[in-house]
Amino acid sequence: MDNYYFGRTGNNYGSYGSGSRRRRRRGPGPLLPLLLVLLLILLIAGVAFGVKKLRGAKPDKPESSVTETAEGAGGENPEETVPEVTKTALEEIMEKAERLSLMYDYDEAIRLISENEEASASEEGKAAVAKYEELKAACVRQDISQITHVFFHILIPEDSMDKVFDGDKEQRGYNLVMTTETEFRRILQSMYDRGFVLVRLHDMAYEVDDPENGGKKMVEGDIMLPEGKKGFVMSQDDVCYYEYMEDDGFANRLVIGEDGRVTTQRDYEDGTSDIGSYDLIPILNDFIDEHPDFSYRGAKAVIAVTGYNGVFGYRTDTAYEGVNPNIEEDKKKVTEIARALRADGWELASHSWGHRYYGQISMSDLQADNGKWQERVAPLIEGSDIIIYAFGDDVADWHPYKTENERFMLLWRSGFRYFCNVDSNRVWVQKGNDYLRQGRRNLDGQRMWQDLSTGSDHLSDLFDVKEVFDQGRPTPVE
Repeated sequence: MDNYYFGRTGNNYGSYGSGSRRRRRRGPGPLLPLLLVLLLILLIAGVAFGVKKLRGAKPDKPESSVTETAEGAGGENPEETVPEVTKTALEEIMEKAERLSLMYDYDEAIRLISENEEASASEEGKAAVAKYEELKAACVRQDISQITHVFFHILIPEDSMDKVFDGDKEQRGYNLVMTTETEFRRILQSMYDRGFVLVRLHDMAYEVDDPENGGKKMVEGDIMLPEGKKGFVMSQDDVCYYEYMEDDGFANRLVIGEDGRVTTQRDYEDGTSDIGSYDLIPILNDFIDEHPDFSYRGAKAVIAVTGYNGVFGYRTDTAYEGVNPNIEEDKKKVTEIARALRADGWELASHSWGHRYYGQISMSDLQADNGKWQERVAPLIEGSDIIIYAFGDDVADWHPYKTENERFMLLWRSGFRYFCNVDSNRVWVQKGNDYLRQGRRNLDGQRMWQDLSTGSDHLSDLFDVKEVFDQGRPTPVE
């Protein structure tokens, strides 16, 4: 081992020369080295403290209500903490009010501030109320006869194009009636840029008491939007994730995410699964989170379901009793999902039980199919007053519904008040005394390809089809 010698010089402690003998002076003994060591320690500590201050180290703070966390401290010492930013009650109220105003709910934003003593007394609160009053006064009432209705089927996820368009027997149907995730996102952005705002069917018209004639009557809603904004309705058909779609890369079911909102789950052939934005519901939610002014007072889309393969991807029909060992648990999940959807601004609708042509099948078949939907589906989603006709097959022509129409009366007595078909016109709305009827526009591969390949114009008010059409689709789409 190497030996280290400190402070030795010359010949052993520095004698004063040979032949000279001097009396050695006694030193202070062991106390002096101890004092020197203590002095050295204090000196080193002082230097370290000075360096720490120069580097920006913060002195200890007195206790406060602000919590601290080491996460994100970014210093060399992982034990160092930084304050965690917390919002005051006033800040939370003001942020919530601002989001309400962005969704055109000025009355609720004003009420939220006015009913809070601190917010209403603050300069910030007073300024916000004045701004919301001004914005509200500038809004104009929407003409419901000019509100368009667009619809989609299950979306084709961007990373599943090779599975969906793999040349099997389902490819043609997928290509015709479905919209890709890429197209859907482009459509949302285009419609947002053009001033479209989502509204509910129940915003367009709703039932009120009719004391003059007894019962109820349908009245037009007062949808108030800024000048230049245009209300529209959106719906999605067949949100059941049918068995024939399995292993083609689609979402497989709806689930409730960690944030309490509905999202989608996708299952894989190796038995694993994950949760993500694989279909319309979570993608639209994400878009509205980023663009709250795309939604009128929190409105989302109408979700239409059949029943023969179950609901929301769960095999809940009576046909699966004895086949699905989790059928009762799955029924409860469907109800929880339906409640979460409604609480988040979505509307639910019947799409018939067996995806039947209600305008063409026999009256007895219509009665049986609607009966199955009412018995097997309606209790799970806690009912609906909206019917979205499968295949767009209405129970009458364009003339107003009449009580002599037994098909209409069967559906009306079942509780339906909103009736939606498929119409190639940009806008078609019919309000009767006790119902609302609206045509829908399919924004799918077939419709976009028709405009793209023939030069017809069904979609230019919504978007430029050349910019939206997904070049990953097989063409021609026919």
